[in-house]
Amino acid sequence: MVDLTRIAAGLTGTAHLLVGPEHTAPFVGSGRIAVLATPVMINVIEAAALNAVEHLLPAGHQSLGIHLDVGHVAATPVGLRVTATAEVLRVEGRTITFRVEARDEIELIGGGSHQRVVVSVARFDERVQRKVRAEG
Repeated sequence: MVDLTRIAAGLTGTAHLLVGPEHTAPFVGSGRIAVLATPVMINVIEAAALNAVEHLLPAGHQSLGIHLDVGHVAATPVGLRVTATAEVLRVEGRTITFRVEARDEIELIGGGSHQRVVVSVARFDERVQRKVRAEG
């Protein structure tokens, strides 16, 4: 079993994004209005979760996102900065649960919960390669 004793409730991470045209819904194919796309907001939220814990994982291990339950409640236009935060709520086995939120310079734009599972990179890659071979 992987040792996650260095990861505890209360740890936090942040990530930032200056919204550009390449981050908008029309650009990523998730809508027609040129505001921050929901998938991009989710990416910034996941980056915040990574920043909270990834540096504390044992060598040869990484975390992978397995569940998101977030709302996107306010639009952010091009030119504003978004800051996402992730706080560890609990660690159960290999699963880390976070409370997450994203804000622009004006208001809260989204939030909810996120879970990541810690995996051995070598074993994970082995499973992926088996799938690649099975496909071919």
